[in-house]
Amino acid sequence: MNPVALRLLNQQLICPQFDSPAEVVGFMGAMQAQEYRMMRWAVAMRMKKPSAKAFKKAFDSGEIIRFHLMRGTWQLVSAEDYWPFLELCAPKAIAVTKGWMSSNKISIPEEEVLKIREILAQTAADKGSVTKEDFVQALAERDICMDEHRLSYHIRMAEMSGTLCSGDLLPMKATYALAADKVKVHTKMDRDEALMLFTRKYFQSRQPASLEDFVWWSGLNISDCRKGVALLGDYLHVETRGRTSQHKEFYLTDDCRTRGFRKGKYLLIPPYDEYLISYKSRDIVLAPDHRHKAHNNSGIFQPVIAHDGIICGNWMPFKEDLQTEFFMGEHEADIQEEWTKYKKFQTT
Repeated sequence: MNPVALRLLNQQLICPQFDSPAEVVGFMGAMQAQEYRMMRWAVAMRMKKPSAKAFKKAFDSGEIIRFHLMRGTWQLVSAEDYWPFLELCAPKAIAVTKGWMSSNKISIPEEEVLKIREILAQTAADKGSVTKEDFVQALAERDICMDEHRLSYHIRMAEMSGTLCSGDLLPMKATYALAADKVKVHTKMDRDEALMLFTRKYFQSRQPASLEDFVWWSGLNISDCRKGVALLGDYLHVETRGRTSQHKEFYLTDDCRTRGFRKGKYLLIPPYDEYLISYKSRDIVLAPDHRHKAHNNSGIFQPVIAHDGIICGNWMPFKEDLQTEFFMGEHEADIQEEWTKYKKFQTT
């Protein structure tokens, strides 16, 4: 088993199989969308023909949705998966968020939650697609003033209640819309069905991955994660890696992609990309000595360069010209091809 090659293939980072952003996000199940500008490249680089315009069209039409979900962080999901995954993940995500509020000494009574949620929903209903500034104005018109931190928690709780989700895509600023209006597909599933789908999408797109990786990524309880694996039955099988005394078990699916690895391939990977954030342990592709170059202990992730799947440098996405800094190995090969692909994506 070559775990690096398998991850590149199944994460659609080499030989991508999909034509549209909705297909990519639907296959991945959920994708970290912490960085508003770079989430577009995270999806597009997994398409056969990366296109910023295609991403915007899918985003504005509600084919893909951005909102707070797993681990209380921003995620992209497909319209088909929005409601079942929300119902599956929201209870734990809400508990995590309330824990953060408590640690920040912020207490929001339930009656305040409901009152502010109604105002946020009415504002979104009136305007269709609104910014945080629109919410501030709507609250001010009702003589309600609160700091940005408190308002952010209210918006986040409204997202996790299924009231708000992403509105139209702007260049730099997040917008919000009524989820009931934005998400046209409402797939009804019982909890076990949703858990099985959620688990399948994780392993089909991140394999090989361990149970610990899945627990970290999903934010669910370990008992739920074990149940999800059990529900998939023979669809998953286990392979071990490492020495007998230190071996680790990885799950793979019966339809795991194994062909298409291209030696010498460079990738310009955005911050918070699933290639790293999908796993609790990232040592397979990122040397422990260089971990701080890719992310810090506070969960801030940097843009990185991968060569044959191994993280070896950093790049700067918002410069006019390609700027790189390698921290591992000798890299004389020209990676201009990937930069050209990235710049072309922005205009097509």
